[in-house]
Amino acid sequence: MALRTQQFAQAEQIAANILKSNRTDRNAALLLAHALRGQNRGDEAIAPLERVASRGDDGEVETLLGALLCGAGRATEGIAQLRRTAARRPPYFPSFQELAGQLAKAGQYDEAISTVEAGLALAPDSVDLKLDLGRLLHDTNEFARAARVLTAARDAAPGHLDVLNQLGRVLILHGDYAAAADAFRRVLAQYPDDRSTRAYLATSLFEQGERDAAEAALRSVIRGQPQLLGRAAFVMAAGSRGRFFFAQRDAARFLGGEAG
Repeated sequence: MALRTQQFAQAEQIAANILKSNRTDRNAALLLAHALRGQNRGDEAIAPLERVASRGDDGEVETLLGALLCGAGRATEGIAQLRRTAARRPPYFPSFQELAGQLAKAGQYDEAISTVEAGLALAPDSVDLKLDLGRLLHDTNEFARAARVLTAARDAAPGHLDVLNQLGRVLILHGDYAAAADAFRRVLAQYPDDRSTRAYLATSLFEQGERDAAEAALRSVIRGQPQLLGRAAFVMAAGSRGRFFFAQRDAARFLGGEAG
């Protein structure tokens, strides 16, 4: 409960007390690691996790250990640990995701993509792995392939908000603005106050020539949130059918409902 409510210091104390009597208590070591990570002190959890990991194969412990090693500036060790964990069978799929993420951070995108694909070969129906692959393909500008992967993930999990958001962003870059708008509308149907998604919807609408609807969406974005004016003005200016204002006050006046 302390961890779930982000009371990290309390969670740390509870875990530390347990470990005083049993230095290899698996659950306490995991709790301590998450609590320390929440306080940006993840490197202090490496030794307790290493003690637990040395007692036998434990995908969850090893994956967290690999992540903490990478976070502590020991990426070579961390990635090596994650590779060993991902190679074990039966597979622990979060290790594939963590390894791919760390490889991407290191700029090794080809291997990151291959890692997720290896996970998908073992679990072809995994929506989470498809989402990760879609993100990596987005990052490497493989928009058409990313769209196919994310569309499959959406079809498998129609209400998955992260999939819908990522799919919409990829579809904008792929030039399928109508499908992008559909993805963003699905998100907004569940979370109508998601202003970031509404801004992306406005981009899709501008590119389809639906200027009035796009500008209405941007007015919703800044309503009560004037600090988002810059984002809204950028969306208007960047669109091929948008508007450009030389002065921010003119953009504010326009989006506030005055043509200025």
